[in-house]
Amino acid sequence: MRIAVVGASGRIGREVIDVLKNQGHEIVAITRASGVDVYTGAGLADALAGVDVVVDAVNAATTDTAAVTDYFGTIARTVQREAAAAGVRRIAVVSIIGIDPFTAGHYAGKLAHEAGYREGPVPVRVLRAAQFHEFTEMMLEWTTRDDTAYVPKFRTQLVAARTTAEELAALALADNAADMVEIAGPEELNLAAAVAKLAARRGTPARVEEIVDNTDPNQELQAAGALLPGPDAILAGPTFDEWLNLKYPAR
Repeated sequence: MRIAVVGASGRIGREVIDVLKNQGHEIVAITRASGVDVYTGAGLADALAGVDVVVDAVNAATTDTAAVTDYFGTIARTVQREAAAAGVRRIAVVSIIGIDPFTAGHYAGKLAHEAGYREGPVPVRVLRAAQFHEFTEMMLEWTTRDDTAYVPKFRTQLVAARTTAEELAALALADNAADMVEIAGPEELNLAAAVAKLAARRGTPARVEEIVDNTDPNQELQAAGALLPGPDAILAGPTFDEWLNLKYPAR
């Protein structure tokens, strides 16, 4: 098949391309660097010519609610419009488990992403994923001050980015599939505890402290487990410890 991957240079986009290429599919990598802007639509019609399936793994650089909602919603409607014109058979998009009750930040943006796609005529399949194992690395980057990382209270079921990419590729390729699928790792984790394991393996920072940030409108839902998978979710390894041992071998 000829498959276009939106957000081809991102974490999931790169992995999806690798999975699909290994299966023999022809890939159209859609990025700004390739001359395509999926927000404005510039270059998109040409990029989608002859494409059978679109995979959307685009990410956003902002978490401002208004900006990220506009960004994701606009991209979804733009890609839908041009995909329909190009005769694309279906679209598969990666999203986040449990985001329905959220009204702020990145989660609100992903809801707008899903909604924008569902407004259009091309059939859409959504893979809602838990946070990736790599999310712990991002947490260290975002929250470390001096020798301490201040990690928000957060229940999660971390999943490998590669595992998510494999399921997203399968969802895009299947002739018959559910409109929405969830994928998560095999075990529930406390995010701060997982980040502490990563910090110990890296040797820095010296401390990881769990905090409650009452200024974050998403804090209560995250702490309560709103982002945990439902009973019908696909649960797939590797576990966080297995991922950690592979990426950061013990000395």
